[in-house]
Amino acid sequence: MSDPVCAHVIRPLEVADLPEVLDIEHQGYSHPWTEGVFRDCFRDDYRLSVLKASGYIAGYTVVAYLFDEAHLLNVCVRPSDRGRGVGRQLLRHVMIEAARDNMQKLILEVRQSNTSAIALYQSEGFVLIGERPGYYPAAEGRETASVMERILV
Repeated sequence: MSDPVCAHVIRPLEVADLPEVLDIEHQGYSHPWTEGVFRDCFRDDYRLSVLKASGYIAGYTVVAYLFDEAHLLNVCVRPSDRGRGVGRQLLRHVMIEAARDNMQKLILEVRQSNTSAIALYQSEGFVLIGERPGYYPAAEGRETASVMERILV
């Protein structure tokens, strides 16, 4: 069987994708976004994308634009597709689109415990610029977020 990521396309996320996206969201996060949160992101100053692989959604991103900054709010890859480059492809897509839209930088928060995501972001040129204590809900209390930035110009 061939790797499903080989036959992929990245396209805008559509409202009709929400059931599949919500399934991935629930598989990927202990405190997932609700359908209402996703629906609130269908605005002119947001960019929502999915990576479709062999007929199914393998991952998605949600990015907000504010002035000259893009803020990566959510990126999630279906657990069965992790380690296949889906996250990197989505991240590169976000950076290309944000630069094309004249954004100067891309900012994100990541759980400090998510070492694989941090390694991915660092390998794509992101640098640590700060932290947000207690940013993420966790099983016991709150978890600190690392704030990372990638200059796009």
